[in-house]
Amino acid sequence: MSSPITTDAWLAFEDGWLAPYAMPSRASRGRRHPENDHPFRSLYQRDRERIVHCTAFRRMTGKTQVLVASVNDHHRTRLTHTLEVTQLARTVARRLRLNEDLAEAIALAHDIGHPPFGHAGEDALDECLKPHGGFNHNLFGLRRVDELEERYPQFPGLNLSFEVREAFVQHCGRTDAPGCSEFRDCGGPLLEAQIADVVDSIAYDTHDTDDALGLGFITMDELRRVEFWTRATERVHSHTPGLSDGPLRVAVVRELLSWQVADLLDETANRIAGANVRSVEDVRSTSKTLVGFTPEVRRLKAGLERFLHERVYKHHRVLRMTANGKRILQALFAEYARSPALLPEKHLRRWTGADAIIGAPPPGWVTAARTRLDCLERVVGDYLAGMTDRFAQLEYRRLFLPSIEL
Repeated sequence: MSSPITTDAWLAFEDGWLAPYAMPSRASRGRRHPENDHPFRSLYQRDRERIVHCTAFRRMTGKTQVLVASVNDHHRTRLTHTLEVTQLARTVARRLRLNEDLAEAIALAHDIGHPPFGHAGEDALDECLKPHGGFNHNLFGLRRVDELEERYPQFPGLNLSFEVREAFVQHCGRTDAPGCSEFRDCGGPLLEAQIADVVDSIAYDTHDTDDALGLGFITMDELRRVEFWTRATERVHSHTPGLSDGPLRVAVVRELLSWQVADLLDETANRIAGANVRSVEDVRSTSKTLVGFTPEVRRLKAGLERFLHERVYKHHRVLRMTANGKRILQALFAEYARSPALLPEKHLRRWTGADAIIGAPPPGWVTAARTRLDCLERVVGDYLAGMTDRFAQLEYRRLFLPSIEL
């Protein structure tokens, strides 16, 4: 019987398998807090597993993706969307011989900083924190994995690799933001990060359409006005004639996914060859976006996205959810800022001057490595951003509607 594979053997496999422009594990810039190598898991494999086991990842199951979270129990949440993005990222990375583990880790973490109530929650926190630099879910995601997760006694956060952490900043283009100076001179995003960014759009365009159909926000007849949907339907009828209703919907959604992934693979390979990219340094230094779609598919996707914005994202139920979510978060923000003693103890500890309220840190708390803030509003924003939709609603009822039985 052969022996289990070691980390050294895996790194040797990467040397032989990865394309020259892929990011090899052994070339990583490492972690903020030094750790010994694991005997059989590579750097990015450990990143992936740390993300999956962290609190913020689990909480995504209770966070709205786009559509109303309480309508049924089978449409997408922020977590199921993330898993779908991750599957696509692995598929594309493997086909292009990129680092699958890195692409997967970036995809798993890409939405970890989203607050409750979808983009409405982000808008609400951005307005509340405008005097303090605003709120950006990518930068909060970085702070979440760097500071707020409490999984290890030796260091704050998850102590992820530079390349996974960098993707948060590259995605939002805010290398000038406070705390992001270490990412300013690293060049453009890695191919693995570009993949996670682009396949995100494949997942949400396709699956928002699927969810909207399932919830009755739109009909199959209305989608006949969308060229991308119509042409995908024709493709399905050509290889599987006779489908209608539910089976046809499932088949067309699958066709849309397959079409976009195939187009992305071909176009990206052509761009890499056309730009003469032969190394990670070439990827970093090129001014062109290397991962993307052909002009035709970009046009078709734009048509589908216009339809979604007009018929789905402006649907009265979505707008009502948006208004309610913003109202809840803004009310909670004002109340916690007015009465900080309502905050959980671990969040108060991050606020400079709170020692008089909460006493000495508990045993094992690594205070020297954790960032303390002199801005109470920023601490409140961090707390609210970590909530699930349901918990935010319960907190709102507890503080403002105490007579309602929960």
